[in-house]
Order: sequence, then structure tokens, then C-alpha cells
Amino acid sequence: MAEYAETLTILIESYEEGHFPIKHATGVEVLKFLMEQNGLKQKDLVRALGSKSTVSEILNGRRPLNLNHIKKLAKQFHVHPATLV
Repeated sequence: MAEYAETLTILIESYEEGHFPIKHATGVEVLKFLMEQNGLKQKDLVRALGSKSTVSEILNGRRPLNLNHIKKLAKQFHVHPATLV
């Protein structure tokens, strides 16, 4: 019975990976998703990220999120910091 369950598990994992691959999102993609889900605009992130220009640069991929940004955003959105890495 254990061998059957193990074989079934392997087959299910293989099927899911082939038909429903999980895309690994960047921190900025996760941030944009969180903003959308919470109905936030760029101006709503100024407190966590520092300035309008910093928010714009991060969301447009011209500047990476740093550790300080990640900690503040994780606290704001109630998520684990690793979610934004």
C-alpha cells in the first residue's frame, strides 16, 4: 500500500508540474500584487519606501528593494519578509 501511495504521489506531482507550473514572482511583482489586492496606489507606499521617486523607481524596475524596504513592506502587508525577496 505504501508503494502505491508513493507512486501515485510521484505521478500527481509530475502531472501538476507539467500542466500547472508555478511561476516564481520577483519581489516587485509580489509588491504590485499586494498593492492591487489592497487597493493601494504608489502614493500609499511613500511612508514605507521613502519618497515618490523611490516608489516609482522600484515599481518600474530601475531600483531594487533593499532590506529596509522589505522589512517595512512586510510589516505593512503582514507577510513574511521572504515573500518580497
